[in-house]
Amino acid sequence: MAYGQFAFIYDHLMEDVPYDQWVEYVKNVKDRYAKGKPDFSIVDVGCGTGEMTIRFAKEGWKVSGVDLSESMLAVAHEKSVQAGVAIPYFEQNMTELDGFTGSDCVTIFCDSLNYLQTEEEVQDTFKAVSSQLEEGGLLLFDVHSIYKMSQIFMNSTFTNAEEEVSYIWNCYAGEEANSVEHELSFFVLEEETGLYSRFDEVHYQRTHSVELYKKWLEEAGFELLSVTGDFSMEHLSDQAERVFFAARKI
Repeated sequence: MAYGQFAFIYDHLMEDVPYDQWVEYVKNVKDRYAKGKPDFSIVDVGCGTGEMTIRFAKEGWKVSGVDLSESMLAVAHEKSVQAGVAIPYFEQNMTELDGFTGSDCVTIFCDSLNYLQTEEEVQDTFKAVSSQLEEGGLLLFDVHSIYKMSQIFMNSTFTNAEEEVSYIWNCYAGEEANSVEHELSFFVLEEETGLYSRFDEVHYQRTHSVELYKKWLEEAGFELLSVTGDFSMEHLSDQAERVFFAARKI
């Protein structure tokens, strides 16, 4: 998926996203399931503009970033240079992940997996990740819950009006079960003219039941370690908006 202009205002729109909580989640999982790995290596898939990737690097971990969007990766590289961390970035489809054999951990966070449109693409992603991990390697990811898709997104409108960037975000039911089409209209202030430019994006997201994700993980050679909600390490409530999975290559 090519984000185009969206990549360059993405960070402005994501200012309130709790990236540090994902870092804490990884640290907690690592402490519980991957102790004794001082040179912990992570492949951050769906890395976007590198916000989490850079945080991982600052933890002292060996990190690579992967995304399908060239423009997102360009922003991520520039931010990494400014942050003083050396991170290699790769333009790849997560369903065909390759070149990271022997990694300790693959992360697919911030609902990146929900952008896959078919069940087969999710299965292919798990198989591709499995092929890059040694025995004991970790796959950590989160997805939107069915509750969030049906009760929060469905047929809702979200708006934000700020001086530099404003948007109107409409959510509609997708063709498949538990899927949503996000129609976004952005209005971005042009400093030179004082006028606003409009551009539109359509994003499609789909989620699945915990049982299906578990089945596909097992078929790809993983042992499910935990299923939790909203950054917790202990439980998954019926109204959790984000479901976290931790799995280990066997």
